[in-house]
Amino acid sequence: MSSAKTILVIDDEVNLQTMVKMTLQTRQYNVVLAGNGLEGLEQLKTVKPDLIILDMNMPKMGGLEFYQRICEDNRPKYPVLVLTARANMEQLFKQFNIDGFMSKPFEIEDLLKEVDTIIAKNSGIKITTTGSRETRKVCIVENNQEVLNQIGGAFLSAGYTVNPARNGVDGIERIANTVPDIALVKLGLVDIAGDMVITKLKNMAKTRDVKYILYTEKSPEKTAIARKIGQKEGVDRFVEFTSPKDFIDAAAELLA
Repeated sequence: MSSAKTILVIDDEVNLQTMVKMTLQTRQYNVVLAGNGLEGLEQLKTVKPDLIILDMNMPKMGGLEFYQRICEDNRPKYPVLVLTARANMEQLFKQFNIDGFMSKPFEIEDLLKEVDTIIAKNSGIKITTTGSRETRKVCIVENNQEVLNQIGGAFLSAGYTVNPARNGVDGIERIANTVPDIALVKLGLVDIAGDMVITKLKNMAKTRDVKYILYTEKSPEKTAIARKIGQKEGVDRFVEFTSPKDFIDAAAELLA
């Protein structure tokens, strides 16, 4: 996919922004982010996107008003892919000149296919596929955005679909909803300890068979305590990591 193609993602959900950005970057798209319609309009002063991924329900300026602001003669200046949690809005947008519509929640692979299709339709790019092998799914529960980006980027480069969560409550919900092949859970989360997150998920029938990696950054001061916690029932692997590659290797072993 040409690196010249730029996608503007307008959505107020930080986790979704992160997941979409990391996934699109693996296809060499340039990705620009905005948290609402007003920020989106500001981005358009300096960016000319090949596609806008637009959420509907946002603060300050929602997707509908933003859409109307970028229209000339009832047509948007840029291709638009609409995202909304309200599936009944699809009928409304069929009357508008948009290029695609997706209801939340959605599978990230489906979003990527839709993006590729729209870009191809508007630019003549030929889409190539690498086969029909099912992509492994990983959920990463990490409250540090920089660390999340590093780990998520490594898994995306390794061919995984990544679903991020920023705390334990969000992690439990996302893992229960998506049921990934493997879940990485930080020990020192801001709300619930990572080992307790894993215990709760192991007690649910639908998430019992997920492979769980409990992790912490390598630290001499916390090593003994962390290792003891890492031996708790339900933890498939405890990792004291120094680089994202530590997780890739552990995941490969668990899923072999």
